[in-house]
Amino acid sequence: MPSSLQFYRYTATTPAATVNPKNHKHGVASEQCSSVVVQTIDAPVAVVWSLVRRFDKPQTYKQFLKSCRIVEGDGETVGTVREVEVVSGLPAVSSKERLEILDDEKHVMSFIVVGGDHRLKNYRSVTSLHLAPGGRGTVVVESYVVDVPPGNTKEETCVFVNTIVRCNLQSLARVSENIAKAKMKSI
Repeated sequence: MPSSLQFYRYTATTPAATVNPKNHKHGVASEQCSSVVVQTIDAPVAVVWSLVRRFDKPQTYKQFLKSCRIVEGDGETVGTVREVEVVSGLPAVSSKERLEILDDEKHVMSFIVVGGDHRLKNYRSVTSLHLAPGGRGTVVVESYVVDVPPGNTKEETCVFVNTIVRCNLQSLARVSENIAKAKMKSI
């Protein structure tokens, strides 16, 4: 199964089989935008989850992050706060983020941005992992809601954030698939 990527604006018509509304329903105010990105990965859920759940190591697959340090908590407990440094060239320097959900049983992780030097205010992200149809591989669903910065439109904001999320999920696919292939070779 090759990796694939899909975008959805989160609306009443977003495919219910793809997005669990309980995990990915965001209250969206008039000055905010929201979207859902779906990535299929040719690797077991356990491999993909081992990367996604590491709130203390997002730079393992998020290529726009230079570093991460935990400033409150232990990296695995809801309420943990991290500070990430963004690579140069993006319209941001750093982000301060709080872990809101880390459910190892349901494979759901969520965080909110609580500060930093960037334009993405009131950003909330939820990522969930699901067994791919046919039982082989993983479907990753990442949704978000964020304020539209002054001087930008909802469309511009969604295009920008979708690009970052898409790149992160494609990188997650590459890293996960490489780990899965290495594990298969060692068997």
